[in-house]
Amino acid sequence: MQKEILLTAQGLKALEDELDYLKTTKRKEMAEKIALARSYGDLSENSEYDDAKNEQAQMEARIADIEVTLKHARILDESEITNEHVHIGSKVKVFNTLFEEEVVYNIVSASEAEPENNKISDESPVGHALLDKKVGEKVTVDLPNGTQLELDVLEITR
Repeated sequence: MQKEILLTAQGLKALEDELDYLKTTKRKEMAEKIALARSYGDLSENSEYDDAKNEQAQMEARIADIEVTLKHARILDESEITNEHVHIGSKVKVFNTLFEEEVVYNIVSASEAEPENNKISDESPVGHALLDKKVGEKVTVDLPNGTQLELDVLEITR
């Protein structure tokens, strides 16, 4: 049985928008790309056709992933979000003692994660370690590369 997937309202909207784009615009573009590649002749030696078919397969897999996520999604109720401890939907300001800098992380579900924008999954090492922590607590995180981070929780907001 698939586990429930918590999403923020904006995360749900982003997934719905992406699904709509993939099913309407992108599918049409892929059909045109495949038709053009097919017109180049012998399919057994047609790399453009193979590339287009592979891209189509990746797109269809992404559509299926989004549909499964949406089927099992539960929207995080804003009233469930408090500033007392860290959970999905929290913005957490921490002090990273290794790099001696303050960082703000948004804790989100895995399907909403964008590490390059400091939106980290509750399932990631840092996100998981921060869950249920309160302001003033220290967190030690063992990263997959063997590095150990020490984070001081400075502030929790929405």
